[in-house]
Amino acid sequence: MRCPFCAHEDSQVKDSRPAEDGSAIRRRRQCSKCGARFTTFERVQLREVTIVKAGAGGAPQRREPFDRAKLERSVALACRKRGIAQEQIDQLVSGIQRQVETAGESEIASAKIGELVMDGLRQIDSVAYIRFASVYRDFSEARDFEEFASTVTEAGEAKTSGTGKGGD
Repeated sequence: MRCPFCAHEDSQVKDSRPAEDGSAIRRRRQCSKCGARFTTFERVQLREVTIVKAGAGGAPQRREPFDRAKLERSVALACRKRGIAQEQIDQLVSGIQRQVETAGESEIASAKIGELVMDGLRQIDSVAYIRFASVYRDFSEARDFEEFASTVTEAGEAKTSGTGKGGD
């Protein structure tokens, strides 16, 4: 593994342990040239997946490789300052990555990944869910926020009171 500090090609593993509920291995390494320590993660990659992004304003579709780090950044941004443990974010991202890789398709629409993220965030934190949705669904006015937030609130109230029908 190449050292990120001096670019030397040789490093030694000093410690290995499971991470992300056993779906990854965290390794602490030390460069044999400069002595710097750094962390790497090893994950199973089942298949190469390409993300298909819809072209805006009549532009052609774009394709790019699935990037776990990009997905993790966008989820972390939605969860910022919400008191959500990094482990929960890692579990959500790992779950989405597993669903994408096991779907059996070599290409997947970015909209599908957006829906998977929204489903996961809805379970974790309603504010993070609304934050992500505001970017994903491209809210352009405060009214868009209000309408979406009211549907989240209504869904939460229905969930806590059962089905919301009869029986009292």
